[in-house]
Amino acid sequence: MIPWLRKDTPFPAVERALRYPNGLLCAGGDLSPERLLDAYRRGIFPWYHQGEPILWWSPDPRQVLFTDELHISRSLRRRLNSGRFEIRYDTAFREVMLGCAAPRPKQKGTWITPEMIEAYCALHERGYAHCVEAWLEGELVGGIYGVQIGRAFFGESMFSRVTDASKVALVHLVARLRCMGVPLVDCQQETPHTSSLGARPIPRAEFIAWLERLVDLPPLAPFSPASAAQSSGSHAAQSDA
Repeated sequence: MIPWLRKDTPFPAVERALRYPNGLLCAGGDLSPERLLDAYRRGIFPWYHQGEPILWWSPDPRQVLFTDELHISRSLRRRLNSGRFEIRYDTAFREVMLGCAAPRPKQKGTWITPEMIEAYCALHERGYAHCVEAWLEGELVGGIYGVQIGRAFFGESMFSRVTDASKVALVHLVARLRCMGVPLVDCQQETPHTSSLGARPIPRAEFIAWLERLVDLPPLAPFSPASAAQSSGSHAAQSDA
């Protein structure tokens, strides 16, 4: 049995999370901005499917991409240098979430429910949730979104309608986070995709220690750069040199 959260019930200690399924901590509660921000500060995130109660997770180990360890393959670097995509920041947050929620091959349903979309759009309006978008000929073709608290960024999901669009957006995200003094991106759980980009698992205790240092530090710059749009071949490609 796992704890059931009521409106004012605090989260249990992450050490109480189950080993199988890895990281399941508790259920219930709500997706209010206050609840979500408290969760992320503690290394907890929601993940559930339509029709299920809200499930809260804190897996061990935790997949993390350190911003100075981003791996850019030769093919991806060529894509970046081509300048094919126009990169924008925080101009189409809801649309990026909808892109991430769209059906994908060999995937049954989505965890990005309408309730989740409204909850993260509310965080976006408060300045805590952000996105990087890849545009091609005036159409949104890829992007990534997540939550930022202090100097920690929590990646949530990414999508592509054109080859490498989401990867290009991720490279720009990482380059921007470096400028902001953000040393890591939480990728939550290990996947071949995030591993290919340089992410690696670290013990949950180490991840929590990072959060305790980072979430109360002010970023060195705003998320959106002075120029809100740029080609995909700008400083992002050189930042990995």
